[in-house]
Amino acid sequence: MKKTALEARNLSWGPSGRDVILHETSFKVGAGRILGVVGPNGAGKSTLLRLLYRFYRPRTGQVLVGGDDIQTMGARSAAQCIAAVLQEQPTDFALTVREIVALGRTPHRRGLSGNGARDAEIVSSALSKLDLLEFANRSFGTLSGGERQRVMVARALAQEPQILILDEPTNHLDIRHQLEVLTLISGLGLTIITSVHDLNLAIAYTDDVLVLAGGHSLAFGPASTVLSEELVTKAFQVNARIERLVPSGQSHFTYHL
Repeated sequence: MKKTALEARNLSWGPSGRDVILHETSFKVGAGRILGVVGPNGAGKSTLLRLLYRFYRPRTGQVLVGGDDIQTMGARSAAQCIAAVLQEQPTDFALTVREIVALGRTPHRRGLSGNGARDAEIVSSALSKLDLLEFANRSFGTLSGGERQRVMVARALAQEPQILILDEPTNHLDIRHQLEVLTLISGLGLTIITSVHDLNLAIAYTDDVLVLAGGHSLAFGPASTVLSEELVTKAFQVNARIERLVPSGQSHFTYHL
């Protein structure tokens, strides 16, 4: 069994003085595995991710990386462990692709020091992994949605994180760019936690899934076994039917009201 890279213990959150939005949730993610967080709108997916990359402080519980509670880490140390790719993208479209990816080195800088030779190598490596070297000197604002998303993943890689968290990385992308981004992400070899809107993409590209509904955890485990017709029907309030594709044998969901 692979070493645990991240563990959530009895994690919950809600605004101060208001009702809980995410109820106590626990799970472990093995090193190098991809966890897909799935559920209907309002299930608590983004809330959970914000707890995992330390944007929120939990009402109860802990997020452990390498056995250490991320709330006890300094901001720099936490950013060296966890990188997040959000749905929001930079608004300074005048920056070049290389300049945006280089921002990922910020947690590793000391004082006012700029990027050194090693930083430049890491940035170039991240650009290469995401097939972006030909765009390195292009303005970010001239890129397509899929290309911009690849830039944001490259910036996260430049942080050299142990954990990569992505909040619906295929949101607003067409089918081709969805598949392109997910294929690139799945080949990175990192521990990845991502919210996924499409259950069929979750089956195809994740190792495990965490199913949320109404702020509660309904199930956690391998996608191929957890995502049953009964569970999907309950979580999404639809009539779900699962089919086995030939010849791959992979599961595929269809839905109706």
